[in-house]
Amino acid sequence: MTERLYYQDSYLTAFEATALNAGDRVYLDRTALYPTSGGQPYDLGTLNGVPILEVVDEEDRVAHLLAEPIASGPVTGSVDWARRFDHMQQHTGQHLLSAVLAERFGLATVSFHLGAESCTIDLATPSISADLLEQVEQRANAEIVANRPVLVTYEDAATAQGLRKASERSGILRIVEIAGLDRSACGGTHVRRTGEIGMLLLGATEKVRQTTRLSFVCGQRALTWTRNWRRDLASAEGRAATLTASLKKMSAENATLSGVRLYHETAPSPDGLRRHLRRGIDENTRAEAVAFAGGPRSLYLAISADSLVLAVSPDAGVDAAAAIKPLVTRGGGGRTLAQGSVADPEQAATMLLRLPEAG
Repeated sequence: MTERLYYQDSYLTAFEATALNAGDRVYLDRTALYPTSGGQPYDLGTLNGVPILEVVDEEDRVAHLLAEPIASGPVTGSVDWARRFDHMQQHTGQHLLSAVLAERFGLATVSFHLGAESCTIDLATPSISADLLEQVEQRANAEIVANRPVLVTYEDAATAQGLRKASERSGILRIVEIAGLDRSACGGTHVRRTGEIGMLLLGATEKVRQTTRLSFVCGQRALTWTRNWRRDLASAEGRAATLTASLKKMSAENATLSGVRLYHETAPSPDGLRRHLRRGIDENTRAEAVAFAGGPRSLYLAISADSLVLAVSPDAGVDAAAAIKPLVTRGGGGRTLAQGSVADPEQAATMLLRLPEAG
């Protein structure tokens, strides 16, 4: 039987033990290395400096799979603390989250999985609203800030009271308690106080048969998640800005092509001037106007409810700025292109489309 040191001290990162056999699958008389169990992955670390590849729970014994064989006898073991503490944060965060969901919102946790990047719990409900998730997240983080003690006790299964989920085990239970919030039978590693969870962020939900799978992260993972989200957002904003600029350029190019096409499709008036009236003004109107007026003997006028744009070719016999000056309340331009605000656009159109005869 392997004595499991992590049951008593989740913060133990170095230990002495005896290897009961030689090889690359080693059994110790005692270990601080956690094997995969209860949704929590195994620890990593070393035995006599040899990297551990996996730790396997074999009921009474714990097997340590090594990168290379070691001899039997005395060994010095070490636990990868960064990985261990991350698992402690996630697992304690799950207890707290499940307690909040059960006590405050009546949602039971069916199962738990601690993944390499995020964690999930399956909830006994076919769906959960975004508004409710926001309330859950806020409440869970309030319990983290409350910095409640996390205690480990051992009680007889027959007399243990107040467990969030009834245990199917008999005999002595290891109970992890978040003071005033949760009591659960659990063999995992946990932090000493909820404040060490750091923070808890909820992620996406997914319907799995009749349950809802909810992802979450705690502690350093939450910070990493936030940083990645911020980086991805900045990247998306950059791509959006580039795309917007590209679309704007394409729209301007299309407007230019449209202006050239309109020029060739517009028949000259008896005086030889090609006139085009557009109703409506947008950000590409100027480009279309300039392109139209790039052809000889041309006049392009766009009007909206309160403004106008006038473009003329150099040989049209019209000064655009001078032509609109008596008609606009404010505006201006040059000899071939002018624009401004106008009180009566229809009257202005009637007058400007008569140019250059009216001049």
